[in-house]
Amino acid sequence: MRRIGIWIAVGGLLLGTTACGGGGGGEPAGQAAGSQTLSVGFVAEPANLDFTSTEGAAIPQALLVNVYEGLVKLGQDGSIQPLLAERWEVSPDRKTYTFSLRKGVTFSNGAPFTADDVIFSFDRVKSDWKLKIKSQLDSVDRVEKDDESTVVVTLKQPSNGFLYTLTTRLGAMFSRTGVDDLANKPVGTGPYTLASWKRGDSIQLNGNDAYWGAKPKVTAVTLKYFKDATAMNNALLTGGIDVISSVQAPESLRQFADPGRFETVEGTTNGEVVLSMNNDRAPFNDKKVRQAVRHAIDHKALLDTAWAGRGGLIGSMVPPTDPWYEDRTGDYPYDVAKAKELLGGKTYDVKMRIPNLPYAVASAQVVKSQLAQVGINAEIEPLEFPARWLDLVFTKADYHLSIINHVEPHDMSIFADKSYYFRYDNPEFGKLLTSADQGSEQQRIDDLKKAARMLSDDAAADWLFLFPNLIVAKKGVTGLPKNGIAEAFDFTALAKQ
Repeated sequence: MRRIGIWIAVGGLLLGTTACGGGGGGEPAGQAAGSQTLSVGFVAEPANLDFTSTEGAAIPQALLVNVYEGLVKLGQDGSIQPLLAERWEVSPDRKTYTFSLRKGVTFSNGAPFTADDVIFSFDRVKSDWKLKIKSQLDSVDRVEKDDESTVVVTLKQPSNGFLYTLTTRLGAMFSRTGVDDLANKPVGTGPYTLASWKRGDSIQLNGNDAYWGAKPKVTAVTLKYFKDATAMNNALLTGGIDVISSVQAPESLRQFADPGRFETVEGTTNGEVVLSMNNDRAPFNDKKVRQAVRHAIDHKALLDTAWAGRGGLIGSMVPPTDPWYEDRTGDYPYDVAKAKELLGGKTYDVKMRIPNLPYAVASAQVVKSQLAQVGINAEIEPLEFPARWLDLVFTKADYHLSIINHVEPHDMSIFADKSYYFRYDNPEFGKLLTSADQGSEQQRIDDLKKAARMLSDDAAADWLFLFPNLIVAKKGVTGLPKNGIAEAFDFTALAKQ
């Protein structure tokens, strides 16, 4: 599978019990009295903890930056910042990157972090990773050790996306002696370690006493998982959790209007809520039918109805935080008559298989109603998420329509893979992406704008709205991210006053 930003939870085995509610009662196991603890609510639990072989955003959301670290990381402003690499140099031909590693860094299993681990981690992407996103590092020709703290990465050709890719899970550094059971026992260099996992309930991360950098103020974080938005809201209202990581019922925000008790953070994300169309299955193998769908959707009404008007309309697979963003919402204006004309009087019965997640369920009802007006009758089938949705829709492409939130950054490249669940096949699109990656920065912007325009013209999918970053927390919780633009939910900046 290629890059799937979807709010996929994938999670796993019971590794032990954990106190549920760093803010609601008692200190989590292993933490001294008086330590700062925090409990954060999430909706999608990982199926296991191995993001090298399991798709979905939930694993890197919990572990990247917190447990696993890379040579670099993504800052809140979108800049690429040093992490395990103190600095790096790029050759004039943009093909050689020399990384100077931090000294005195150890993994949570006690093994030292050295240049050999960097080489090992890059090699594992090619040899052991099961995800299609590993192709994003195909530009790497070789990785060599200059000395114990210097690594030289040589690319086959220049790549504008190489350093950015290293801020994602693909750049995570692994211990040569710590990969025997990645699904259950993550071993990283990060400020937190896995303390316990109560499957179906919570994951606890404790502070790493041997961490090389500044210790986070919150010494224990409990990731508490909820099946529905009401339960998560009630947990915050009653003190069971300190933070709702992503509000799943925007209309409920009025419950948290008391500024003496709660604070709300509202920003943007990379999350494109996509109405997926199977380009390889009738009737959506017909471009006119796909275009009819885009004209049939009243996106403003959908956003207002399904997500209380929170979020934004974009019309493409590019969020406004990317330099190559263009407002494409006018490409297919809401026009029922035009949609009917494109369908030529034909009607279709289709299956809309969606994940049983709040935004998808709410959006599907509106899409169903609007498509019915033009003669496309969609039967909604909610699927257990992640297992059933991943199996039937994402892996087998056994669907006509679906709705999913693709949250990963710079993810337009998923359409370049014709085996991806969209089944979109346009070689010219792939050529544009290759040109964008290898050319100048201005060429990159120009080519990616053209690529986004091509996707829109082809009606490869429909982009319902840009998912908002809506966080609610108890008064006094600081360091919450305004924008959700990275794969990780970074706990290291959080604190409680």
